[in-house]
Amino acid sequence: MFEKITEQPSHYDHLDEKSVEELLTDMNKEDQKVALAVKETIPQVAKLVEQIVERMHKGGRIFYVGAGTSGRLGVLDASEIPPTFGMPNTYVIGLIAGGDIALRNPVEKAEDDPEQSWKDLQTHNISALDTVIGIAASGTTPYVIGALRHAREIGCLTASISCNPDSPVAQEAEIPIEAIVGPEFLTGSTRLKSGTAQKMICNMITTTTMIKMGRVKGNKMVNMQLTNQKLIDRGTRMLAQELNLPYEQAKNLLLLHGSVQKAIDAVKG
Repeated sequence: MFEKITEQPSHYDHLDEKSVEELLTDMNKEDQKVALAVKETIPQVAKLVEQIVERMHKGGRIFYVGAGTSGRLGVLDASEIPPTFGMPNTYVIGLIAGGDIALRNPVEKAEDDPEQSWKDLQTHNISALDTVIGIAASGTTPYVIGALRHAREIGCLTASISCNPDSPVAQEAEIPIEAIVGPEFLTGSTRLKSGTAQKMICNMITTTTMIKMGRVKGNKMVNMQLTNQKLIDRGTRMLAQELNLPYEQAKNLLLLHGSVQKAIDAVKG
């Protein structure tokens, strides 16, 4: 039987009577449960990543679909792929109910339409090679359910990230990922533990995928975009170490080729 653990009463009461330090200590105590809950999802996440990589090598993409906090987390993770790994922004795409305006402002009833998500996906010419990952802490969001249902019908790989066991969203996904973090510190506020768990899982999915797609060398972001002086300095130091060059020579080489990986390839052939 489906049970919304995310809506159960907090283990803590009288929050409005606690001191600041007491509130922070109790929140931190709850947050420590998140990593352990995420650890339990690793077999499902591994199964998902292995299939994503196989599809990406053939031209497939990742689509995150969510609403509210969950939608924002998907958009955030997608937006960090180009600068971190030097991949075009068409490889990992985040869709949020209500569109980009919903990133900053709630859009009334946007998440209640199960058909709008499919319309949003179709604007990207979604195909069977793509992967659709629905993110919904409660596991009941119609916008997410609709996306998964339609995507699965056309042969997409589908996965869900939720925080209640056996939810409707999980039932629509080929690979359900369920991080059961328990009741929130502030009753029902899934931007807390649930959001943290979802962020961790998104990080795991895309970082591991990009490593397996050859976008990392050793433990270095050799394909990062050189968008500021900090990253140029980081790239220069990577090159200087890799090629045993003086700092200025490495920097000139980096700026000439535009990325650490391209500079290494140019020198080593």
